[in-house]
Amino acid sequence: MSEITRVPLQPVAKGSLTRIWLGVALAVALGSAAAVATRYHGLVVETVKAGQGAMPTSADVVLVNYVGRLANGKEFDRGEKAVMPVEGVIPGFAKGLQQMQRGGKYRIEIPASQAYGANEQKSPATGEVVIPANSDLVFEVELLDFKSAAEIERQRQMIQQMQQQMGGQGMPDMPHGAPKP
Repeated sequence: MSEITRVPLQPVAKGSLTRIWLGVALAVALGSAAAVATRYHGLVVETVKAGQGAMPTSADVVLVNYVGRLANGKEFDRGEKAVMPVEGVIPGFAKGLQQMQRGGKYRIEIPASQAYGANEQKSPATGEVVIPANSDLVFEVELLDFKSAAEIERQRQMIQQMQQQMGGQGMPDMPHGAPKP
């Protein structure tokens, strides 16, 4: 029969076990940092409810319901039936609007670089900082409708003509002093 050769175990050097665990912890920390650094930092548009038809262009004016939040969930703005030109909003919001269809609901994640960047935004009423510098933003948006700037101008001209024809008395069923479209 053959005999197995015995190898005596050497004692673990003092402090070796600590160094091994520190090495493992360092490897995990470096791996986590690499994962965060390679994470996608671009604009994300998620469809909550699909819309129908065409999508607005940068030259259009949209009618939306929206809620704006910081990445931590704190609400900073809200609008119902808000009218805004697509090219008149922050770049990330404008790009997101151009990926939406009428009647749809969407969630837009906007990185700070496509929002306000290093500029903090303050409330005009209180002077309080509502959007800190370098903040990523999240919007829930419902695209109710959109029209081209040319369509809106034609409608405005038609209303002016109607008002002139009525002798400047205003539109029927419109309160005196109502805002002009």
